Amino acid sequence: MTRHIETLKRILFVLCLLPAARFGLGVWQDTLGANPIEALTRGLGDWALNFLLITLSVTPLRRLSGWTWLGRLRRMLGLYAFAYACLHLTAYLWLDQFFEWSEIGRDILKRPFITAGMTAFLLLVPLAATSTNGMIRLLGGRRWQQVHRLVYPLAMIAVLHYTWMVKVDVARPAIYGIVLAVLLGLRLWWRYADARQAFLASQPPRLKRVIPIQTRR
Repeated sequence: MTRHIETLKRILFVLCLLPAARFGLGVWQDTLGANPIEALTRGLGDWALNFLLITLSVTPLRRLSGWTWLGRLRRMLGLYAFAYACLHLTAYLWLDQFFEWSEIGRDILKRPFITAGMTAFLLLVPLAATSTNGMIRLLGGRRWQQVHRLVYPLAMIAVLHYTWMVKVDVARPAIYGIVLAVLLGLRLWWRYADARQAFLASQPPRLKRVIPIQTRR
């Protein structure tokens, strides 16, 4: 089974590179449309959000299907979300703003969707930085889990960033929002169900009431 998982991870690794390769080819061949910088920046951001939601879908899929091996793909998917977010941010800083830090600062303060995007990226950094086995051992399992719960507000802010960015056509942001609501809703429901089951299991068994049998006289 381990050999099959490693093969699947290699295939997934290559597949996750395909969007970046497509954008790179589009830049090389000048096929990204009339506004290639916007197409590149937004496209990379779309894939960062896609990978973020795909990463969040691993746990529900694992729980619903019983395929525990899906959990071994989550780290790679999360790191790809971070990689595409880095490319998205780099395209904005370099190609859109030309590293004019004063303009970038004003842009962050002036435009709410830029503020949300920067906030989402800052929340993503500690998740990527603590994704190694060494960091898990260093932080300890409980503290590591507390850090990685940042993914939930991060995902909500990322969807908000996307919604504010498109302004008019909110169909795709609405889809992202619905998907995220389902993924978070399942987690809340399972957490409630698990807590209720644990509470019931901790209670002492109820004594059976003995009803005396009345004999006829």
